[in-house]
Amino acid sequence: MLLYVLPLFALAMIIIPLVIAIRKAHAGVEFNRRRSILLNCGMFIGTMILMTVFMPVLASAEGAEAAAAAAAGGASVGDGMKYLAAALPTGLATIGTGIAVGNAASAAIGAVSEDEKTFSKALIFVALGEGVAIYGLLVSILILNG
Repeated sequence: MLLYVLPLFALAMIIIPLVIAIRKAHAGVEFNRRRSILLNCGMFIGTMILMTVFMPVLASAEGAEAAAAAAAGGASVGDGMKYLAAALPTGLATIGTGIAVGNAASAAIGAVSEDEKTFSKALIFVALGEGVAIYGLLVSILILNG
């Protein structure tokens, strides 16, 4: 039972500071944005530590049945590492794409507002940033199929 409640509690710990900040912003109450971001990051890191410590303990309590099912299904630690290795390139590439597109798009909007003839050139630079995510996805597909 606790194995299913703990992830919900972790999700609530991450979302609650965001909900508080959004409510304060809509109400027009003055608040420190830096403090809000630090609180959210602290709650996220605390949640990840909590999950790292308690989930293996809870999983080991129910682990005998799960280990027997995994052994019967042919799952191994190597399969888990393969999925983790496939998730990392996609996740990191999309973070990089977000940064690249955010910077390129804002510069493109500024350039197009000054001269409309630069639209096609600006669009190319924004599309180049999107290519990074596709490369990360391709690497993940190769890892999963290899």
